[in-house]
Amino acid sequence: MPTGVAIRDVREQLFDAAERVLLRDGPSALTSRAVTTEAGCAKGVLHRHFEDFDAFLADFVLDRIDRMDAQAALLRDAAGTGTVVDNLTDAVTALFGSVAVAIVPLVTFRDELRARLREKWPVGVPVLTEGAVMIEAYLAAERDLGRITADAPVDALAATMIGAGHLLFADRTGAPPDPAAIRTMVTTVVGSVLPVR
Repeated sequence: MPTGVAIRDVREQLFDAAERVLLRDGPSALTSRAVTTEAGCAKGVLHRHFEDFDAFLADFVLDRIDRMDAQAALLRDAAGTGTVVDNLTDAVTALFGSVAVAIVPLVTFRDELRARLREKWPVGVPVLTEGAVMIEAYLAAERDLGRITADAPVDALAATMIGAGHLLFADRTGAPPDPAAIRTMVTTVVGSVLPVR
């Protein structure tokens, strides 16, 4: 990019480039040069907007977590509609079909990134923790509506579903899991708290 040419929405352009590199090539390929090359800009552009590459990655991860708010709202709004199993199957598929599954190894792979994320996210792996919070809120809403049992341990169910979902989707290089396998996992996790009709 020639000097003096303004780049619109630099942060978003760099974050989108990082996501493409991460999804295509994995966490080990995510370097400042790979990001700026993918974004079509000079390497110095990234360093003008971020203290260093780990600061960039921390902001990238937090930005992608913030994007989960819309998905959480959709899931919450689904409470009382459709079936609990269908709603959760759709939510797990959307969550792990996104960049979320690739962020987990990125956070695991980079010690400095984890340290920076701890400043704003003190407990858990950010994407997985946010996913569990999203599912827990949905299950609590369904419990309030009487669509799951009144004594359902929604926090434990949500954590179990996120862990099992991550295992299903963890192989980034393989084919995505069969929708029937996702549905079976969801049914297994919540089956005991669905009222018998």
